Amino acid sequence: MIFKFARPLAWLLLALILFVTVSPIGLRPDTVTTVDTDRGAAYVLLGLAFALAYPKQWKLVAVLLIIGAVAIEYLQYFAPTRHPRLHDAGMKAMGAALGLVAGRVINRWRVSRAPNGLPFAEP
Repeated sequence: MIFKFARPLAWLLLALILFVTVSPIGLRPDTVTTVDTDRGAAYVLLGLAFALAYPKQWKLVAVLLIIGAVAIEYLQYFAPTRHPRLHDAGMKAMGAALGLVAGRVINRWRVSRAPNGLPFAEP
């Protein structure tokens, strides 16, 4: 069931992350965790969603998400209340990579359990 919603969820998460990253600092949501944990967790979810949404293109998705994490961090140069840092981009890229690995494991498990041998076929 979750696989049906993976594509819209992935793109929605990306839009949300983009908004939170480049919007003024006052619009950043308050959480109970550290900022690094927030960044990492957001990108783990993003990587997982994209890996589930595009299982056949996982290598391209990996490259684009990791480059995208750095690019989105770079966009903070255009927001006066934000400050981009290489450390932040690294945390985001690592989170995306972990999410992609988790998604790849789930996709391989799906393939091994598919009764018809077509786990990624469109309905």
